Amino acid sequence: MQITAETPFKASIVPLPLSSTPSSFSILPGNAPRTPLQNTLKKAITCVGIGLHSGAQVRMTLNPAPAGHGIVFERVDLSGSAPIAARYDNVVCTRLSTVIANSGTPEIRVATIEHLMAALHANGIDNARIEIDGPETPVLDGSAAEFDFLIQCAGTQILELPRAVIEVLRPVHVEEESGAFAELRPARSGFALAMSIDFSASVIGQQRHAMPLSLERFRQEVGFCRTFVERKEIEALQKMGLARGGSLHNAIVVEGETVLNPCGLRHPKEFVRHKLMDAVGDLYLAGHTLQAGFMGHKSGHTLNNKLLRALFASAENWRFVGSEESSRTELRATA
Repeated sequence: MQITAETPFKASIVPLPLSSTPSSFSILPGNAPRTPLQNTLKKAITCVGIGLHSGAQVRMTLNPAPAGHGIVFERVDLSGSAPIAARYDNVVCTRLSTVIANSGTPEIRVATIEHLMAALHANGIDNARIEIDGPETPVLDGSAAEFDFLIQCAGTQILELPRAVIEVLRPVHVEEESGAFAELRPARSGFALAMSIDFSASVIGQQRHAMPLSLERFRQEVGFCRTFVERKEIEALQKMGLARGGSLHNAIVVEGETVLNPCGLRHPKEFVRHKLMDAVGDLYLAGHTLQAGFMGHKSGHTLNNKLLRALFASAENWRFVGSEESSRTELRATA
């Protein structure tokens, strides 16, 4: 991985103390409750790497953006291409990754955005303009940790507009014939996630993990967990034009009872924790963080996206909590 920024730094993944993360709350007069404010990056930061599926080298720059802008991708290698908002209704493919495109130009895409979106979600980045000169984000080490590191290096800037949160008002459930399902439930506060998986490969098997979403828990429990694949699937994926950039440096490869990576696993439950991290990224395509509980069983990018589409299919399922101005901005963007 190559990284550039306005100031030099050591290229090692060492999380900053949570106390160094700037507060995003403003104190209102009197006894009014604290209101969370929107955040963006303090400065631009660039990384260079290869795409997991395309195998192509790509340069990506995370830029600050104004309040109400949201997370937006721009294909700078294609002259005149329209910006692509990172939203559930711009998702055009969920086969092994989350792919977005502008509805007017569906052939101009950005793939494998879920790990970056997870890091932006966990760090509370509401607004960013992401310039990319290829069809897929760089895979880096196959987790969200290096994207988290980029955000730490860029720093966070508080903006003078309150943040809106999407409160889930009633249960929303989607499922497949295989028994896989994903569900959102109302919650009094915050966003918590639970995931379970069941794979035929004995080294993976059945695993479960649950956690509330916070920056500290994200870094400690899921952010470092890498994508994974069974060895028997690799040849078929490459024939489909996928996994061309995959290697033992950016993915876990398993076969039966064996992890083929020389350094082994980063955690015994790295598989389910990676799936939960994917959900953190995929569900940020709601456009804001959620006030809800998420539960997934064998859920992946497809079910995660179907769940958001089901959520927003009825105005009785959700409401905005927080800034009325932020809510109006989002409603205009999704109209």
